[in-house]
Amino acid sequence: MGLITGLLTLPLAPVRGAAWVVEQVKQHAEKQYYDPAIIQSQMADVDDAYEAGELTEQERDDLHDHLLARLFEAQRRRDAGEA
Repeated sequence: MGLITGLLTLPLAPVRGAAWVVEQVKQHAEKQYYDPAIIQSQMADVDDAYEAGELTEQERDDLHDHLLARLFEAQRRRDAGEA
C-alpha cells in the first residue's frame, strides 16, 4: 500500500481491524465446531444422557443425525483443504 493510499484509507483502519477480528473469531469457532474429537465427545455425551433417561430415543437419534452431519462436513472440509 502506497503512502498516499495509506493516508487516504487511514480512517478505514478501525473497520479493517474489526473485520480481521471477526474473521479470526469465525475461523476459531468453525475449527472447534468441526473438530472430530469434540463431535465424538458430544456423541458420547448424548449416549450418556440417553442411558441416564434424560433423552428419548427420538431425541438421541436426532442429535446423532446432527452430529454425524457435522462429522461428515468436517471430513469434507479436510478433504477440500478448508480446515
